[in-house]
Amino acid sequence: MSAATDLFTAIAGDSVLVQALVGGVVIAAMNLFGASLILFVKDPSERFLDGALGFAAGVMLAAAFTSLILPGIDAAGGDPLPVLFGILLGAAFLDQADHFVPHAHYLLTGKRRDDAANPGEDVPGVDDAKVASVVLFIFAITLHNMPEGLAVGVGFGNAANAVAAEQTAALADALALMLAIGIQNIPEGLAVSVAAVNAGLDRRAYAVFTGIRSGLVEIPLCVLGALAVTLATPILPYAMGFAAGAMLFVISDEIIPETHSGGHERVATAGLMIGVVVMLYLDVSLA
Repeated sequence: MSAATDLFTAIAGDSVLVQALVGGVVIAAMNLFGASLILFVKDPSERFLDGALGFAAGVMLAAAFTSLILPGIDAAGGDPLPVLFGILLGAAFLDQADHFVPHAHYLLTGKRRDDAANPGEDVPGVDDAKVASVVLFIFAITLHNMPEGLAVGVGFGNAANAVAAEQTAALADALALMLAIGIQNIPEGLAVSVAAVNAGLDRRAYAVFTGIRSGLVEIPLCVLGALAVTLATPILPYAMGFAAGAMLFVISDEIIPETHSGGHERVATAGLMIGVVVMLYLDVSLA
């Protein structure tokens, strides 16, 4: 086993549920770290945030393929159809969920950006009806944290289900995915804290709350994802596709349009490319 997988199993043991729990704690802690940066980075520029979120998108994009889609096809015996079905299902789930929970973009800008019938129509923003809008904002961000926690749990479940000769590689994939989600949680946590502070919330209180909120959704979903695929092995390719589809939806529907809306497209694209490279390096180096 590699040094990374040796260290992880020494900490978390061989239980898939404990491994998923540790994975959930790691990604939630990195979200808390990102949110806490608001205490030190008082006024990050929009250019910096767009580049950082572009980096997060790049990490998630590569992780969706290297740690979910391709291993999912392997788990299905080389048949891509279960994974492809899961991808479509995950994207459809996020699409429908966004009908009930406003896009984070609505709450950051106070404008609809995808309502063809009412272009530019005002909606309650972070400066209007502050309490209600901040609650909606939290729900929107929490919704988009859900596939991240699920993806990490499914990754550890895949490692537990792998045959003995392939468990080391599968666990390395799960660790790479955990680190990828954790790394992209840092700029995401900072961006959410910046938006909340701009709404008038206290820096220290919201930084702490962001970490707690992230942990409350990501940690149990990590455990749930691992439990589901270990108890029902046939759903593993579907679950991996679902998590990947949900992540790809968030990248395309939320992160990329938001980072390209302020005139910093090149910076955001550079961040995305660096994120892809970092994730690919992690995937290879942990194998």
